[in-house]
Amino acid sequence: MCLKKIVLLFLTQLAFAQSPDYSVLENKIYNSVDAFVANPNEETLKKLELQEKQFKPKIASEFLALVILNCNKAYYQNLFGQTKKSISSYEKAWQLFDKNKLSNYDIIESCLKPLGNLYTIIGDYENAENTIKHYFYIANSEKNKDHKFAAIINLSTVYNYSGKHLEAIDLLEKTINSEKLSNVQKGILCNNLGNNFLAANKTEKAVSCYKTSINFLKNSNETESLSNAYRNRALISNDLKLFEKAKEIFLKNKKNSPRQIAKMKYDEAFLYYQNNKFIEAQNAVKQVFKVLIPNYSKSTSILPNKNSLYTETTLLDALDLQSEIYLTQNLPQKALQSYQLSFHIEELLQSLLVYENSKIITQIRNRNRTEKCINIYFSLYQKEKKINYLEQAFVLQEQTKSAVLKQYVADSKTKSREEKLILEQLQNWNTIILKEQQKLNLAKVSVINEAIKKQNELMLLLKSKKNDNGKKQDDLDLSNLYLKLKKDKAILVEYFSGAQNIFSFTLENGTIKVKKIENTNVKTHVFYKYISCFGDASLIETNVNEFSNLSYSVWKLFDFPSNATFKNLIIIPDGILNFLPFESLISKKTNTVNFSKMHYLLNDFEISYNNSAAFYLNSTLLQYKKESVLGVFPIFENSSLELTFSKNELQFLKATLDGNYLEKQKAIYTNFKQNAANYSILHLSTHASSGDVFEPASIRFYDQEIMYSQLYNLNINPNLVVLSACETGLGKWYKAEGAMSVARGFQYAGAQNLLFSLWKVNDYTTSIFMEKFYKNIKKGKSYSSANHQAKLDFLADESISNAKKSPYYWSAFVYYGTLESNSSTNYLWWISILAGLIGLFLIFKLKKNARDSKNPKEKQIPKNKV
Repeated sequence: MCLKKIVLLFLTQLAFAQSPDYSVLENKIYNSVDAFVANPNEETLKKLELQEKQFKPKIASEFLALVILNCNKAYYQNLFGQTKKSISSYEKAWQLFDKNKLSNYDIIESCLKPLGNLYTIIGDYENAENTIKHYFYIANSEKNKDHKFAAIINLSTVYNYSGKHLEAIDLLEKTINSEKLSNVQKGILCNNLGNNFLAANKTEKAVSCYKTSINFLKNSNETESLSNAYRNRALISNDLKLFEKAKEIFLKNKKNSPRQIAKMKYDEAFLYYQNNKFIEAQNAVKQVFKVLIPNYSKSTSILPNKNSLYTETTLLDALDLQSEIYLTQNLPQKALQSYQLSFHIEELLQSLLVYENSKIITQIRNRNRTEKCINIYFSLYQKEKKINYLEQAFVLQEQTKSAVLKQYVADSKTKSREEKLILEQLQNWNTIILKEQQKLNLAKVSVINEAIKKQNELMLLLKSKKNDNGKKQDDLDLSNLYLKLKKDKAILVEYFSGAQNIFSFTLENGTIKVKKIENTNVKTHVFYKYISCFGDASLIETNVNEFSNLSYSVWKLFDFPSNATFKNLIIIPDGILNFLPFESLISKKTNTVNFSKMHYLLNDFEISYNNSAAFYLNSTLLQYKKESVLGVFPIFENSSLELTFSKNELQFLKATLDGNYLEKQKAIYTNFKQNAANYSILHLSTHASSGDVFEPASIRFYDQEIMYSQLYNLNINPNLVVLSACETGLGKWYKAEGAMSVARGFQYAGAQNLLFSLWKVNDYTTSIFMEKFYKNIKKGKSYSSANHQAKLDFLADESISNAKKSPYYWSAFVYYGTLESNSSTNYLWWISILAGLIGLFLIFKLKKNARDSKNPKEKQIPKNKV
């Protein structure tokens, strides 16, 4: 019997011993647990699950018995590969224990530790972090050093997987330097420290940590950690001899779980692959499948059956490696099949996640896999010239575009009011945590812990209300996309920015073509260098020729259609290209320093953007036929934040469109929130920030600064959101999902058409640009056309100096959304034009009649012919 089982039995018996006077129900529950633990298998587990449904506890001791039942059940569900059920059982145990304020049971060891570890395994990093921090707080309060040490180890692992390497390193180094630790504890910490140094690309420090770990552990009985340290060293150096040493130590422990054995086999397979021993790698991968998948050995195929797969990351890694092995065997179609199975496991894992951050982080694996698949499709197309390979590649990469945002928008249509209220409360507690953390050394740990506890309670409540029949997003229908592009007279260019290559997919006139741009340091540097030009106006103004040459060089890297039939160009950027203002690219070589005479991509196409082709294809019709504005203008008079020219913007808008204009002290968040659902255009003229590593993106109202995630629960559906502020399209950046920006906050809230900024914008030029934009809206132009024409009008405006016509001033604002125009506005515009013409005609007639009455003409006498 393994150590974990012994601990569970001991804790169970301890709980029995402390409650000698059992109720009848307690006896039934404990007898069921005893019978199951004596003979644990999938059949007896099903019997235990059926018995549990009959138990209806009423008193504390009965609830505790049910907690113990669920902890035992969860342990074996995990052992049998039933990850989702295991998590649910641990969650139920914790919920019962906490809600009924139970005691006399080590809930950390039996429930919270394994639950936190399972959250980590499936990629639910936010839940993992919350759970571990909560039991760290309990352990610290109770001065339980063992639990506190376990929390530090597990938290550093979560930080490692979720990309918070520096936080993990800081935590581990502080613990090593400040706590009284045994050699074994130091060895375990050093091993984890090495993992985080390796993830932070500090290989030498990682190797040093692993060597130190081995020195601390080599004379101990801690075989698992010692084996891990040797294994990590072997993986860094591709050293099969070192790995054999790790394997030898690993096999000394006869109580390794199937997951541990499979992980060892996978690492062995990976090392064989790295050393070009492909047959040995193949055999090791098959061993992974054999350990983790029941009845796999009966299969004649190397690849497991799709229906036999479940939420196990080692299976995922093994399938990805199997794909690489197939490629070495020149079997690209087989490689694609294996990758498809990996995608299936990713979908299963995603379905278990609640928090946005966790979903986004796990998408990174999907991105890496997607790039490899695109490369395979591209190679197949080059060999066979079958267009369906390019179409399959396009549909596959499209699935990665703002996938979390797409799923959220789709799910919000079916969420119950109760679910939405729980999500709002979850977000409110998350805001409390973030704001408290921003206080750094002055932050109160008790406040953060209370907020985490409330979050955990709400998360469990949300899971109980969540509909498991959540609809997976359908694959993009390419035929419908072609039809919509034809109807809109548009070309679509979509990018996929991978680690090795950037792919551009161009859809035009019912066909698709793909260009592969090598993501070399030189070319990537050009993109970064160009984007950095917009960090400050002077960078362009003082180096005009250098800027125009750079802009032209960037334009040449792309493959925009020439002599295109259609002039509407929809761009779906990706990666670093999200921050590139495509309109500003100079498409004809020039030596002029006159910005208005340069030939930009703006002159070739009417450009709009979108997060994904699916958003463009599935965009809904504009909701309001008559445009009305909810304007937010804090102005911030007589302060360092004052926006002088925002007043001009306000007065022009007031004179142009009807609406409700929240000025100065009225421009508070509560007023905005209460009115936001009632207007077709939401216009916010204020300050905003992209945030930094510690602070999220935010937008400022008169009374407070609102984080982008607080906007999620606005529940709006406007025709258009205009964010007349700095950096509203910037924020913490995830390659798979884009920027966590103020604009994203409004998209979560229900806005599908947005005009927002990519850098710090100038107050004066922004007010001029907005006037030109709204003049075009008034004329009935679509939002895309209004944005395009406003930029052309800006460049043509002789009252604006050449310096202010730099792309820095006019290309900051990008439009994301539909090409549809507001037909009612358009209709009213033509009515007003017609009315004006009729009026002018009537005035002309009246004046003419008055003139004729004053000067009557002489009667003409026809002349005789000669």
